[in-house]
Amino acid sequence: MVEPRLRAMAREHPFDTSAHCHTRQATEGPCENSPTSRQCWGQHSINTDWYEVVPETGATREYWLNAELIKLAPDGYEVAVLALNGSMPGPLIEADWGDEVVVHVTNNIETNGTAIHWHGIHQRNTNAHDGVPGVTQCPTAPGKTTTYRFRATQYGTSWYHSHFSLQLAMVLGPLVIHGPATANYDVDLGPLVLMDWFHGSVFHIWETTQRVVALHQPNQCARSTDPRCKGTGERFEFDQPFEPGKKYLIRLIGSQTDGYFKPAIDGHKLPGQRYDVIVEAKPTTANSRGRYWMRAIYQTACNFNDNDSKGNILGIVRYAGADTSPAAVPTTAKARTITNSCEDEPYESLTPWLQHDVGPAKVSDRLRVAWYYELDLVYHWTINTKTLIVNWSDPTVLDVHRAGAGQQQPPLPLKFPRNSNVWVIEDRTLVNVWYPMHLHGHDFYVLAQGRGPFVPGLVRLNTKNPPRRDTVSLYGTGYTVITFKTDNPGAWLMHCHIAWHASQGLSLQLLARAGELSQQIGGDAVQLAAMDDTCADWKAWYPTSPYHQDNSGI
Repeated sequence: MVEPRLRAMAREHPFDTSAHCHTRQATEGPCENSPTSRQCWGQHSINTDWYEVVPETGATREYWLNAELIKLAPDGYEVAVLALNGSMPGPLIEADWGDEVVVHVTNNIETNGTAIHWHGIHQRNTNAHDGVPGVTQCPTAPGKTTTYRFRATQYGTSWYHSHFSLQLAMVLGPLVIHGPATANYDVDLGPLVLMDWFHGSVFHIWETTQRVVALHQPNQCARSTDPRCKGTGERFEFDQPFEPGKKYLIRLIGSQTDGYFKPAIDGHKLPGQRYDVIVEAKPTTANSRGRYWMRAIYQTACNFNDNDSKGNILGIVRYAGADTSPAAVPTTAKARTITNSCEDEPYESLTPWLQHDVGPAKVSDRLRVAWYYELDLVYHWTINTKTLIVNWSDPTVLDVHRAGAGQQQPPLPLKFPRNSNVWVIEDRTLVNVWYPMHLHGHDFYVLAQGRGPFVPGLVRLNTKNPPRRDTVSLYGTGYTVITFKTDNPGAWLMHCHIAWHASQGLSLQLLARAGELSQQIGGDAVQLAAMDDTCADWKAWYPTSPYHQDNSGI
């Protein structure tokens, strides 16, 4: 595996019909969004409770994505990859808070189905557009198109990716919903996608991963004697000019298949949280050459991949007057030692701007992560002893609508009660493996995290404005306590976002308000017909497919 240099995402794309759409809402209404008033957003502001209020923009942002097999060589080593619109990552999809987003996805991959998931989007009343094969849809067959529609009820930085098996390692792109921000900035530099790059097929790597707890060590053409490494090839590099004194918004997206990154810019502070950081062009260390390294450092504490000692992943920040020739690289060093860990930002130091308290918390479920070997020496991850395997041809939402029993293993998703849940997620593997656990369709409140066993009464649960997330780290041999409202009808996944783990079944389905979901699906005849057509196309093609399901399917 090789980690390429940081790639700056273009803000416009030939297929993009909504370039710079955020300027419209930013200048309407009494509260104008500007470099000195980023908390404003037309008739709304950062203080608007977006769980309850969504702007009525009347706008629709429409995009077209084409999934295809192409060859790329970002480090000089050419590899056949699955990509969107001829690039990896795929094009930026953006909208304003409150807009409707419509994306037409055509599958031109001859040997695979596909389905696109919109990571972090709540999909209120649009569960069928969550993009999970075997759960919310049948996969899109080769040569066919699926249209996704959803309302941008939230704002911020996220991403979209395929949820069809291991395609999420390649078929992905940035997603930005423009809205207010808690801090001011001068320039929005747009998304910066951090990802891993493999010299081999992820599907071939999977063959090894499912039999041993494999470590996929990074390599790179810069220090390789492999004859297939041909110079710089089509190298993608991040080289960003800075103007002294300005504040720049960088939208970081961690789309890697495995492991955790810690981003940094030598000599600069990066205040921020989750994806969005603001860097002020005011270096804390003098550098007469005006050039600084930007870094994305793999944390060896959780996956043992060590790219930092190899001088990789790196980008460059240059100030006015700095030499821009290819040979003029920075000589800066990290200002301080960056802690090697996979822990989230300490939650006791985070205070959500929009305050939401949690009532009295009582544990309702315990989800225990473990793994086991089968007789053929293939191992699987489990949650409460169950490994999720979806049936691509029989999505849960259609089963719920038609009151069918479904064919998933376990046979029925875990059902939500109609009120809030408090879950303790525990790692019982006895190995120091970390898990970024992601919940579809919801934000959850993080009440506690820690190492060792969870002991009720001894662990203090933070119910006073706790952090809200859709993804949280489960400590190796530790626990995480979350709670969430079950107010969004749908069939939703909770899964580890390490691709190997998800493919090995470290997932579960959650069914919220089945009766309302059935009405939601049956109440839209056009949508239901489109879902049936997608399934008919898939069932007609799948028997001829050269590859058949050999993992969880997600």
